[in-house]
Amino acid sequence: MSATHDQAFPSQHQDLQPGKEHIMDPTPDALPRDYKTAEKLLGKSALITGGDSGIGRAVCLHFALEGASVAFTYANSDEVKDANDTLHLLNQLKTPTAKPPLAFPTDAGFEDNCRKVVEAAAAHFGGTIDILVNNAAEQYVSNSITDITEEQLERVFRTNIFSYFYMTKFAVKYMKEGGSIINTASVNAYKGNDKLLDYTATKGAIVAFTRGLALQLVEKGIRVNGVAPGPVWTPLIPASFDEEAVANFGKQVPMKRAGQPNEIAPSYVFLASLDSSYITGQVIHPNGGTIVNG
Repeated sequence: MSATHDQAFPSQHQDLQPGKEHIMDPTPDALPRDYKTAEKLLGKSALITGGDSGIGRAVCLHFALEGASVAFTYANSDEVKDANDTLHLLNQLKTPTAKPPLAFPTDAGFEDNCRKVVEAAAAHFGGTIDILVNNAAEQYVSNSITDITEEQLERVFRTNIFSYFYMTKFAVKYMKEGGSIINTASVNAYKGNDKLLDYTATKGAIVAFTRGLALQLVEKGIRVNGVAPGPVWTPLIPASFDEEAVANFGKQVPMKRAGQPNEIAPSYVFLASLDSSYITGQVIHPNGGTIVNG
């Protein structure tokens, strides 16, 4: 993928969050392209929320190629097709020493659901979780703060930040020195987004959560970092915006195009591996050139 590209997506819209990858046109690029594996995660275990599609799927696939055993969550029955597609790809890409991939259907916005997922994943992995990627998200366009209902506000915060607290709360019990937690933030946490006000607020909370948690866990040898993508072609986009906005998605950044999930996932590999052994409490910004000074 070139740095700049004359890009336009076909007009399209999906009615339900967080969207379905298999009906997108074109489908996002999740598979690694010109990617050189180096067994950076060999023998490691990884749990990824929202791993059925978008950035989460790409992270799952890249982790598998690097030797990790992978488990992921997905939101509901509407995402079964995407989850099964991800499982199929993981089974094709996994290394011989990795355990079979697992997919957990759950609403990660609730504490007990997260506990059950973490306990099941840890048992499958043999008692240890080496890498946790908090990635699940949803968003809704609202033109005014007065349009955001209490129900919507709670829903967005449950998915986008409550789940990060809950998954981490239970996962740290199974993490040892050398473990890595990676939280998906957003460029919107740094530049703001008036049309996605509640979503933007959760992403700002994720940045603060990352910094505070990094300080809390540093003595245990567990690193905590974040990735703040810019516009990326994922199911959230047609599920959030109208057809005109989708057709022009990503053109506002200096590179004049949206990113693809396989351009974002290597940042997670870096933060999960020992390549980033001296980095904690930080955020990487794969965002197409937007300067955020964050």
